[in-house]
Amino acid sequence: MSDNQKNARNKKVLYGIIALLGVVIIVLGIYVYNLSNRSTTTIVTAPTKSASSEKASSSTKKYVAGKDYKITYNNTDLIDKSTITKALDANGLNDINDLMDTSEDGGDMAKVEVYYNKDKNLLVENLFKNGHSSNEATTAVVYDLKNNQIVNSGVNYDTNYQSSWLVYTWEKLTK
Repeated sequence: MSDNQKNARNKKVLYGIIALLGVVIIVLGIYVYNLSNRSTTTIVTAPTKSASSEKASSSTKKYVAGKDYKITYNNTDLIDKSTITKALDANGLNDINDLMDTSEDGGDMAKVEVYYNKDKNLLVENLFKNGHSSNEATTAVVYDLKNNQIVNSGVNYDTNYQSSWLVYTWEKLTK
């Protein structure tokens, strides 16, 4: 082969490669153009609950006032809600999850009544457990508001009721 034939052949190979690259570039350009102008549709589906997720969510359930339980304040002109709340917090009686908890270590309460003895500055808290047969409280807690402490627990002293008014009631509504 002569040098002219080699050069001609090299030119043909070079032009072939350039033509092939041009075709590849055009095809890629069309593909990218189609991708950028394509409309996208997003489908959102609601999650479904499985038996295991249902069980897990029930252990962290948040109870709803008015649906699961009811709180009533009475005689707030004698004692303000914040004082009652502070005393209930000190006794653990403001923890709705514990009051509703029916397990052995839970509160398992049906009702909590709090009476205010203004003369002695005491709160008498009557606790009614679920399933208790009588209308009498299963436990009574006497809380001294002056010293911020429980003075009697588990015993119901009639003298603490003298000159007392019902100031707070918590009732479980769900069975």
